[in-house]
Amino acid sequence: MTTNAVVQLRPGSEYTGAQLALIKRTVAKDTNADEFDLFMSVAKMKGLDPFSKQITAIVFSKDDPAKRQMAIITGIDGMRAIAARSGNYRPDEDEPAYTYDETLKCPANPLGIVKASVRINIRDAQSAGGWRPVAGVAYWEEFAPIKEEVEGGFDWVDTGEVWKDTGKPKKKKVPRVEGAKAIPTLDTGGNWGKMPRIMIAKCAEAQALRKAFPEDLSGLYEKAEFDRAQAIEVTASEIIGAHDEENRLRRIGAANSIMIQMTAASPLEPIPLGQMADRIIGEVKAFDLNQLRFFENTNTHPLREFWARSPTDALEVKKFMEERRDKLMAGAGDDGADGDEPTAA
Repeated sequence: MTTNAVVQLRPGSEYTGAQLALIKRTVAKDTNADEFDLFMSVAKMKGLDPFSKQITAIVFSKDDPAKRQMAIITGIDGMRAIAARSGNYRPDEDEPAYTYDETLKCPANPLGIVKASVRINIRDAQSAGGWRPVAGVAYWEEFAPIKEEVEGGFDWVDTGEVWKDTGKPKKKKVPRVEGAKAIPTLDTGGNWGKMPRIMIAKCAEAQALRKAFPEDLSGLYEKAEFDRAQAIEVTASEIIGAHDEENRLRRIGAANSIMIQMTAASPLEPIPLGQMADRIIGEVKAFDLNQLRFFENTNTHPLREFWARSPTDALEVKKFMEERRDKLMAGAGDDGADGDEPTAA
């Protein structure tokens, strides 16, 4: 592409080749060519401006091709902008509601926050006043970025073994002070230490916005929702080759995974590719029709990724979900267990 060529992301917003190169160097700096093309396609489809940081890209396990995965992150302002364009969104006039527990105060939770609740309003002709509230809830223990610290720090000790995949020596993490215990601590490298209430409220508002506008916001997540995953990823990058393979995958939340939100009340979570079919089928068995519709609308892009990466398992899930939907719509019961059910491959 020449610097004179332009790419239109939304009406009145055209980027030259030079500007695209700047976006690649800044808000999408770790992406490869395919990932950058995908990132810009999503920005165009959603009408979001990378220069305003309404949308950015984060690449996990960027040094490991087998586990590499890109996440597209939308600032809360970007999510609000998408909702506002619909003409059916109105922010709540009240402040976020917080729940505290003094017994939870510790280095990992300095204020003792249990959860934050945020309401937005969507247009509904059936409701009084023409609007109805939609609530989002975010629990501190599920979103706050937590890391482990120990007095005196750690040393890496060679175990005498090597990794099967890389041939590099295995090492284990040993406290420098004998008997010292690791203490969960809030990662204050970002804004969680400076403005914890605002950060957890962003997570709650993102939950509410996705619940209210699943078709417009499917697959888009506020950066604060990924801070925990990033904190774990940084730690994993620093200790790569230091734990056995199973423990390493667990620490990084199974990098070879897909981000899924099971229900409106549950957080975004990474599910290992090999566990996706069993997990989804197990959850869908208990869904009512509204929950099933929410799951499908919210996870449109993750389910497409699942299909692309594991088509056999994805086909089994698709069949199960279709049968579940048919039974619910026909009033055949909510347990979804009568008759033969497809199982994950």
